[in-house]
Amino acid sequence: MKLDEIPRVGTITKEDFIQHYFKPQKPVVLERAVVDWPAFDKWNLDYMCKVAGEKTVPLYDDRPVNHEDGFNEPHAEMKMADYVQLLKSEPTRYRIFLWNILKEVPELQQDFDFPDFGLKIKKKLPMLFFGGRDSYTFMHYDIDLSNIFHFHFEGKKECILFPPSETKYLYKVPHSLITHEAIDFSNPDLVKWPSLQRASGYRTQLNHGEMLYMPEAYWHYMKYLTPGFSMSLRSWPKNPLNFAKGLYNIFVMRYFDVLMRKLRGQQWIDHKNSEAIRRADKRS
Repeated sequence: MKLDEIPRVGTITKEDFIQHYFKPQKPVVLERAVVDWPAFDKWNLDYMCKVAGEKTVPLYDDRPVNHEDGFNEPHAEMKMADYVQLLKSEPTRYRIFLWNILKEVPELQQDFDFPDFGLKIKKKLPMLFFGGRDSYTFMHYDIDLSNIFHFHFEGKKECILFPPSETKYLYKVPHSLITHEAIDFSNPDLVKWPSLQRASGYRTQLNHGEMLYMPEAYWHYMKYLTPGFSMSLRSWPKNPLNFAKGLYNIFVMRYFDVLMRKLRGQQWIDHKNSEAIRRADKRS
């Protein structure tokens, strides 16, 4: 598995971003992306506890997919104040995933701006993600295949990305947005998962106030090296094929998968995982 470091720049003009990263669909880290935002000085775990401590938040962990699980159904709930205390007191696998801050805490919108990178941002969909030390997301791509601007706050986060061209090597689970859940992409067993040896991707570590641009349809794995949180802003995919695939994922694929779980139960999950291994290992 070959992982190049993601390029880093301090700041960037709209023209340079479009020319060097958006058009060729390459990731980049902006190190000074939010220094002018109030969030740069204000946003930390204590502040989130102060403004949203009484909010009940959905929590997810890294347990394997079960046939009884709904699509993006949380594994637990907790008051934000209690969750922040948990993050600060001990390692936890619980993460907050896709938390819409405009809906839940509208005043937080005053702390950030929508950047002008030449792409139309979905202004109603700024999402927050929280995690404790060593918690992680499975390798996945987003259902709508959007271009993603991922801003990190407090602590440090490891990010591993693969372009869509590498899907054939990643043990993608059919009818799903994830790779095989048993793979630890931060330290993969290349004997057990030989196809990964042919995969080429990118990696970086995000610090407070840095932004990672993830091109549309990119695979991404996120691991919190310390407790922290991030915000993602999104822009519709510009490739017509990716736009069509996103619509298919939203309106067809996810409902088909939920139906098959109900009809075949755990056999459906096991079948998909076996197919992920069979298809990838054919190419190793």
